[in-house]
Amino acid sequence: MGSELQVLPAGAGYGIVIGIGGIFALFMLGLTWLQNRYTTFSTHSAEEFNTASRSVKPGLISAGIVSSWTWSATLLTSSTFAYNYGVCGPMWYGAMGTLQILMFGLIAIKIKSKAPGAHTMPEIVLARHGKVAHVTYLYHGLATNMLVGACLVLGGAQVVDALTGMNVYAATFLIPAVVAAYVIAGGLRSTFIADYTHTVILFVAILVFGFLTITTSDLVGSPAKLYELLQEASEKMPIDRNVGGSYLTFRSVGGLIFAFDLFVSSFTTVWLDQAYWQRAIASKPETSVKAYIFGGLAWYGIPFGFATIMGLGCAALTGDPRFPTYPNALTTAQVESGLSAPATAIALLGKGGAVLMLILLFMAVTSSTSAELIAVSSLLTFDVYKTYFRPNTSSEALVRVSHWGIVLYAIVLAVFCCILNAAGISLTWVLTVLGVIVGGAALPVGMILLWEPMSTVAAVAAPWIGFICGITVWFVTAYKRSGTINVATTGDTTNALAGNLASSGVGFIMAVVLTFAFPGKHADPNAQALAGVAVPVKEENPSSETGAGQAADKDQTPSIDEKMTPPPISSEVVSPAPATRNELVDYLESHDVEPMDPVLVKRGERIALTANGVFFFGAVILVPFALFGSSYIYSKSFFTGWVVVSFIWIWMSVLICVVWPVVESWGALHGISSGLWMDFKSLLGYRKKMGSTETV
Repeated sequence: MGSELQVLPAGAGYGIVIGIGGIFALFMLGLTWLQNRYTTFSTHSAEEFNTASRSVKPGLISAGIVSSWTWSATLLTSSTFAYNYGVCGPMWYGAMGTLQILMFGLIAIKIKSKAPGAHTMPEIVLARHGKVAHVTYLYHGLATNMLVGACLVLGGAQVVDALTGMNVYAATFLIPAVVAAYVIAGGLRSTFIADYTHTVILFVAILVFGFLTITTSDLVGSPAKLYELLQEASEKMPIDRNVGGSYLTFRSVGGLIFAFDLFVSSFTTVWLDQAYWQRAIASKPETSVKAYIFGGLAWYGIPFGFATIMGLGCAALTGDPRFPTYPNALTTAQVESGLSAPATAIALLGKGGAVLMLILLFMAVTSSTSAELIAVSSLLTFDVYKTYFRPNTSSEALVRVSHWGIVLYAIVLAVFCCILNAAGISLTWVLTVLGVIVGGAALPVGMILLWEPMSTVAAVAAPWIGFICGITVWFVTAYKRSGTINVATTGDTTNALAGNLASSGVGFIMAVVLTFAFPGKHADPNAQALAGVAVPVKEENPSSETGAGQAADKDQTPSIDEKMTPPPISSEVVSPAPATRNELVDYLESHDVEPMDPVLVKRGERIALTANGVFFFGAVILVPFALFGSSYIYSKSFFTGWVVVSFIWIWMSVLICVVWPVVESWGALHGISSGLWMDFKSLLGYRKKMGSTETV
């Protein structure tokens, strides 16, 4: 498929997947050991393993959101759409993917106010609408995680195969395996730390490609030169349904269709993905909205900046002798597999570019996969095992089940990706049609928390009606427009858009219609939504007087003597919350879950609504449609400004995702460092006594 791009030996692929993956897994295992030894958080606790003790600060949550939403598709598919549709592709991708993250901030505040003891999305549905609804959303949640995981692993494996010749089936098994190793050891908090580490490496690679393309490369070297090369490409390879066939115009009919497709499918990949619910659950109540707002804005810079450089760069460099497929352009199969960005990397840096691109993609794939692993593990643990097999179980048992859930999902995901690859399914196809398959539940699941009148009948029926309508419209449209139904016709953007709109649109409409036709009766929606949600186990730790939540707030670290041995594993049974709201508040407080202040809830809702309104009207409506409606073909100065703005946005993302988490966690880092230093001195034979240091 991509033999012209195979500039590295197969050993390089195995070296990156196994070598770097293995080293990173050992690094994360070491960090987990540090956490268990020098902090009050222990991965032997089900609460810590699955919810990070609900104490993660906003900077790290923002970095985790960016990492979870930065799939291989974010880098590869955004570049593909820049290559296919020109300058509009990166902005459409960034805007339509960011909006759902910002809107999820509203859901996050509702989780913290209505279900502060929840562990998963279906668990909240079960509390509000019963077991039939629970099974419905559990299925859609697992299906979403499976398809999202396929986008991650399949895309990464196919690119590794194209660049190195590494066996694609080996890659689909090895990538989840190396990630599962540290997720099993460290749980959700380890995925946040992994997310941060991956994000740092990811931004370094993006900045290298950016600086190289627009400042130092002899192939491009400046935005002005890139503009001239894109003008030449517009003449040689005009884009169908773009004004003048130009890469330099926002008026692209194909790009607009793609934008609507992405807008609909992104609701599915965010609102139905347990990974995002888990991050909201893990965040501190007073900062959850802030984390999603800053995380969404930071993520916007990645597809906008990266695809502007690498996707447009692919079109600009196609005619250069150093382009890997010269004198030919990339084939359709290569483009659909996301090889436009790797082709640009090879043209710019040769084998070094291929290695850097592989590392970049490996970081994106593994960080997002870690989020999916812990998400599915939580669904299997709390929504299958605990709900239907062992309602009264211990924290220790839940951790064991979580471990097995990670292993099971890793194996099933690898097998699923192998089947897709054998069937000739590409990353772009999976991403394009994902919303058709599970989009019927995307809006109803948000409405369960955001719209009080939502009835049980509507919650149960709307997703299935949307699914049936979506599949029907998808197949009928593909057959009517193309005369046949196969991988190529079902993956066509227009055909998939019809199915996506039908699935999500009908799901939303039926949720409203059925609610009014079969209204639910909830005397106290807040109490009812909370009453059936299991509250966390309060882990008893005699060695520390400070609870986990208190330590997180104050960055306190126990002494080394207190942490010489891991805290005892609690055998306390996870029990349901009381039924009345007053009893519930008292019970949550006794279990170290702070009920969110109603004043903070109102303030958070206002902030979230304001941020969503400003972004929607500015970044989704005003700027894109003004450029689309004007049919403007960019001038050299306007394009230069466009590239500079995209690059500045990347730097803003670096401040949010790289600098902010370090600043806010400085106290905890200092505490761990002090503990390490004390242990090191103990190993050398010193001890602290009476304020002085003496030799033992």
